[in-house]
Amino acid sequence: MTESTTSKQLLHLVFGGELQSLDSVNFKDLGQLDIVGVFPNYATAYVAWKAKAQATVDNAQMRYFIVHLHRLLEPEVG
Repeated sequence: MTESTTSKQLLHLVFGGELQSLDSVNFKDLGQLDIVGVFPNYATAYVAWKAKAQATVDNAQMRYFIVHLHRLLEPEVG
């Protein structure tokens, strides 16, 4: 059995982009967002997020985020 059939998928999206300023979460150019991917759990999403965040550490306005898609898809579950 694969991981997806033995445990419940808790989908997470990792994406990032350059912010207009450090005081808000408004992106400079939505067309340039980096969609890293959708991951089956937080642990794998965190690994992807950390790699992207560390690769762009020299750009202070570049930020990456983890979105808990499973909370949007099934809000009653949490």
